[in-house]
Amino acid sequence: MRRLSAGLAVRARAAGQRVFRSLAIRNYRLYFAGHAISVAGTWMQRVAQDWLVLDLSDSAVALGISTSLQFLPTLLFGLWGGVLVDRFDRRRMIMLTQTASALLAAALAAIVLTGSVRLWMVYALALGLGLVTVLDTPARHAFVTDLVGPEDYINAQSLNSTVHNVGRLVGPAIAGLLIAAVDVGVAFAVNALSFAGVLLGLARMDTAALRRLPPVARARGQAREGLRYVWHRPELCACLVLVAVVALLGQNFRVVFPLLARDTFGGGAEVYGWLTSALGVGAVIGALGSAARQSVMAWSLLRWTWVFAGVCAVAAFTPWLAAALAVIVGLGVANIVFNTLARTLLQIGVEPAMQGRVIALHSLISLGSTPIGGPITGLVCQRWGPGAGLLLAAVSVGAAAAAVTPMLRRARAASA
Repeated sequence: MRRLSAGLAVRARAAGQRVFRSLAIRNYRLYFAGHAISVAGTWMQRVAQDWLVLDLSDSAVALGISTSLQFLPTLLFGLWGGVLVDRFDRRRMIMLTQTASALLAAALAAIVLTGSVRLWMVYALALGLGLVTVLDTPARHAFVTDLVGPEDYINAQSLNSTVHNVGRLVGPAIAGLLIAAVDVGVAFAVNALSFAGVLLGLARMDTAALRRLPPVARARGQAREGLRYVWHRPELCACLVLVAVVALLGQNFRVVFPLLARDTFGGGAEVYGWLTSALGVGAVIGALGSAARQSVMAWSLLRWTWVFAGVCAVAAFTPWLAAALAVIVGLGVANIVFNTLARTLLQIGVEPAMQGRVIALHSLISLGSTPIGGPITGLVCQRWGPGAGLLLAAVSVGAAAAAVTPMLRRARAASA
């Protein structure tokens, strides 16, 4: 019995070392700590903004439009954002984008707390944040390769997902309490202050230890070059098809969950916070599980696509809040494992000089599809209820998984 216990303890320590190995690198540790502070504020703002729009408009379509405006610039300019990420210093770029995000959050806090807020103002600031996202998202994801070596890409991406989803767990719960107890504008103010964490971490880094790649020289056709690069690699192509459908119709939680909280469960902002936090709990579990992985394959991504579709179908027909929270934890696991595997697959299988453009293409598809998918899901929910939005996700994602299966089989046969 003692030997068994000792063996289990050794295995647990080894697993812990695998899961958190990237934190041994000082620069990554600084980025991780700063990001942990900032991301909780970001999730507070997302919940507060959604609730503010619903309060100002009482419209599911308006909720979809506000979400869409935040991601429309990525749809229009995302690929060119990746070109700039490949050309310029990523650390400095992130410092600029995070500063801009803080200023936009402070502006939203000011107009809400002074009582001068109008729906069009929220739309305008959401669009401004979307313009910042064009550079911020590919820069942050590609920056991981500056912080750690290739052997730790999966681990670092998974730990980033973990901290992102701990923020998803903590931020919405705090936002719900602040909205109910104080004012929705306070959540925006706290988010503005939270950006100090990531900016301080970036400023304190040892720049000599960063694994910077030589900047890509300016040339014509670099955006098209990124598209051609992915087109001729079937696994990358299949990955992006799955990401496109999941992002377009599967991940519109910010449209579905406020309506689910209000219309299905008869609650307010606090219930919306619970639903979002449940998604975050599952995401943390899924991200920590992914962090122990040492390899990623396209077939693993396909399996988790089917899991995501199945859990969405179950959630669509769950009528009780307690049961729905449990199902949404499972949805969070499936969602984050899918996203982590997709991002890692796109980084591991890509030449270093193409990382910014390929990650930007991923961002264009995953974030840029929201301006289209958000209103579609909003219309479906307004016509048939929030459960129909989840069912739409299940059917569309399952169809995408079935469609790419022959493509992956052909790629495996060609490889063999």
